[in-house]
This record gives sequence, structure tokens and C-alpha cells, in this order.
Amino acid sequence: MADRERRMFREQVLTYAYILLYIALSSGQIFFNKVMKVEDGMTLEIYTTSVIPIGAMFAMTLWLGNTAYLYISVAFAQMLKAIMPVAVFILGVAAGLEVMSCRMLLIMSVISFGVVVASYGEININWIGVVYQMGGVVGEALRLIFMEILVKRKGLKLNPISVMYYVSPCSALCLFIPWIFLEKPKMDALETWHFPPLMLTLNCLCTFALNLSVFLVISHTSALTIRVAGVVKDWVVVLFSALLFADTKLTIINLFGYGIAIAGVAAYNNHKLKKEASRAISDDSQQTQLTATTTSSTSEI
Repeated sequence: MADRERRMFREQVLTYAYILLYIALSSGQIFFNKVMKVEDGMTLEIYTTSVIPIGAMFAMTLWLGNTAYLYISVAFAQMLKAIMPVAVFILGVAAGLEVMSCRMLLIMSVISFGVVVASYGEININWIGVVYQMGGVVGEALRLIFMEILVKRKGLKLNPISVMYYVSPCSALCLFIPWIFLEKPKMDALETWHFPPLMLTLNCLCTFALNLSVFLVISHTSALTIRVAGVVKDWVVVLFSALLFADTKLTIINLFGYGIAIAGVAAYNNHKLKKEASRAISDDSQQTQLTATTTSSTSEI
């Protein structure tokens, strides 16, 4: 009798906890909808030619990148992600957003060599997982290219909250369609329709908080800070995954190759930031000259 009462009490507590969580999240969503500013300048043409491709590439990144974890370890997947600047640069050159140079070619070669060495040191390499992870990398690189096109060529600047507002519904639809045809039949056959509500809720909150934290860090510091923090995060994920997951076995060759790749990534970030800083100084100088010219013309009149 006592055990039954305790179970009933736990169920009641859990029920009220879910109700309170619903009230908190629902209220918070209403407040966000009230205060969130929708950026001016969004048109149907921009949405169809830029936002939808960004959402589709984001869905591709999530789908392929997460599927890769079924075949390879978290640490090895993180090492393969270090090839991202190479993919972004190659696609950027193809789209006319980047210019090939000897310096950039050297940096891309260093990153690629580091990833190859890290892959060579992987004990239990699974090429299916590698293909999935590389597909996710290409999807993320395309997403970044489309974002740059949206900002540079179409002049629409969005903060991360606005990006989620526009992109998330499109990404959800792009994930829902293949899920209906590819994953749902398997789930029906295996009867694996059990989703732990607490774990799913925490995952969603973590994802939202991550996007919000990126916006807050950049708004209070700089893009350099978030890039340096990203490099530190990569090392933390690699090292902690070796402690938390049994399928992660790091070798000296793994770490050596990953270290080379990260050094190349750091050089790439430094090069990009210097380029952005020089462009900002040039724009400020042109604006100052234009202001001075206008003032001089007004004085003569």
C-alpha cells in the first residue's frame, strides 16, 4: 500500500512539473512574440531565394551530421568538422565571395593534412559515418555561403533570433518530409515511438539557449571571441567525449592530426578577421571623406 501511494505521489509531482513547465514555456513564447522585432526588408523574393535554401541546408546539416553519430564517435566527428573552413572557402571561391591566394591555399592545405592525419589515426573508422559527416559539413558550408549572399548581395542583416524566426519553420518542414518516407516506416516497424519528454525538452531548450548565447557573446564582445571560444569548445568536446563514451578511443596520431587542423583553423580565423577589420577601416575612411566633402560643399554654398 505504501509503495502504491509513493508511486501515485511521484506521478502527481511529475504531472504538476510538466504543467508548470508548459505554463512557463508558453508564457515565455508569448512574451518573445510580443517583444521580438521582425527585420524590415524581408520580401517574398528574398525568402524564396535565400531563406528557403538556408533552411534546407540547415536541415541537411542536422540530418546528416546527427546520423553520422550512429557510425562514428563524437570525437572523430568533431575532428572531421575541422575541414569546414576548406569547404566554405572552396564554395566561396565558386560563388565569387572569396579570392584564391597562396596564403589561403597554404592554410587550406594545412587543415586538410591535419584532418587526413587524424583520420589515419582513427582505430575504428567507419566510412559510412565519414560520408554522412562530410555531407553535413557540405550542408553547413552551403548554409554559410547562402547567409553571406543574403547579407552582402541582398543587404539584409539579421541577428540570430531573427534568423531562427525565419529559418526554423523551413528547416522543420525540410526535415519532416524525408522523415515521413525514410524514418517513420522504420519506427513503425520497430515500434520505437518512445520519446523521453524531459530529455526532449532539455534538448530543445539547450538548442535555443545556444543560438541565444551566440548572439549575446557577439553583441557584448566580438566575432573573434566566438571563434576562439569555438576552437576551445572543439577541444573540450573531443577530450570529454573520450571520458563519457565507450566508443571513443583517442590515439596520439588522432590528437596530433587534430592539433594541426586546429592550428590551420586558427590561422584561417585570424586571416578572415584581419580582412574584415581592414574592410571596416576602409569603409569608415570612405564615409569620413564623404562627410568632409559634403561639409565643404555646404560651406561654399
